[in-house]
Amino acid sequence: MQKLVLASNSAGKVREFTALFAPLGITVIPQGDLGIAAAEEPYFTFVENALKKARHASKESNLPALADDSGICITALGGRPGVRSARYAGDEASDANNNAKVIAELRGITDRRAHYVCALVFIRHALDPEPVIVQTQWHGEFMDVPRGNAGFGYDPHFFIPALDKTAAELDPAEKNNISHRGQALRQLLAILSP
Repeated sequence: MQKLVLASNSAGKVREFTALFAPLGITVIPQGDLGIAAAEEPYFTFVENALKKARHASKESNLPALADDSGICITALGGRPGVRSARYAGDEASDANNNAKVIAELRGITDRRAHYVCALVFIRHALDPEPVIVQTQWHGEFMDVPRGNAGFGYDPHFFIPALDKTAAELDPAEKNNISHRGQALRQLLAILSP
């Protein structure tokens, strides 16, 4: 495999996956570059949404496809924002809007446990009966005051106690080494390797 379509138009995800696949000599083509519109994400689980996105991108491109559905789950909020992470404060919400909503909902709550989830689905073709599915978690805490300028989404608020840093304070290589997406991709590549 020399190239695959990434079922995402998220600039942050495109950067991360391009960096993770570059050492393998695999070109990652964002679906938007091929004129492929985003698939609907109607499901309540990360895995179901990722599978739907992968099948859609593969069908439209006739290429192997990789789809990621990821988000942050906060214990005190019953797992919210969950699959709605990117649109938590509304369909056109910015990262700042989403973070502000979480901060407001956590006001007065001391339990700040949170984890990122990544469901990664790889399919060889649109009708692949054996999709490769990996789901991982990256544990930390949600903090009200943002720190760091790297990353995207909830990264400035996602604090990793063992490192005394937020995800937005990590350099890209360090983040890719420990993040939910980095973990998922390593597991995926181990499965796909002969």
